[in-house]
Amino acid sequence: MRLILALLALGALTACDRQKAEAPQANQAAPAEAATGGPVKGVDRSKAGTPAPADAFQNPDGGPTDLGKFKGTPVLVNLWATWCAPCIRELPTLQKLEQRYAVDGALAVIVVSQDMSPKASVDAFLKKKGIALRSYLDPEMKMTSALGVEVMPTTLLYDRAGKEVWRYTGDLDWSGPEAAKLLAEAK
Repeated sequence: MRLILALLALGALTACDRQKAEAPQANQAAPAEAATGGPVKGVDRSKAGTPAPADAFQNPDGGPTDLGKFKGTPVLVNLWATWCAPCIRELPTLQKLEQRYAVDGALAVIVVSQDMSPKASVDAFLKKKGIALRSYLDPEMKMTSALGVEVMPTTLLYDRAGKEVWRYTGDLDWSGPEAAKLLAEAK
């Protein structure tokens, strides 16, 4: 099992910084795969309406949780890892987004680390980078597998009913205008 997880992590690492095609406009659906057969950077609506996976991961206190706990509130789920440069680059903008929505609760923003390291290591990494996001951890990468995620970061928006609205492959300025248009779809 550890060998499989290590191979998945290695595959994700090599895909993390892969060059991707330009992002499509926010109101257009991106093809799920580029002509080369790999994921493209940008929004993908091909899995819209798919229920959130029931796979468990660790909450900020280290206990078990799953996306079903967020039902009733739109939730933005960011899958990231400490070894992924684009993931780290977008974390400050996710922090700004989380702080904005923490006031009114109209959107839950969660970052789920796909690191196999202990939670204390991930928390120390975030602290060193000056990131005050509450960290969730998926050391067995169940979310990555259940969602068919091939590139990190990948961010998914789920509606109040727990159904996928879209997913965004690659990094994005989550405090910018493109993100604002996408997040307006949260219902």
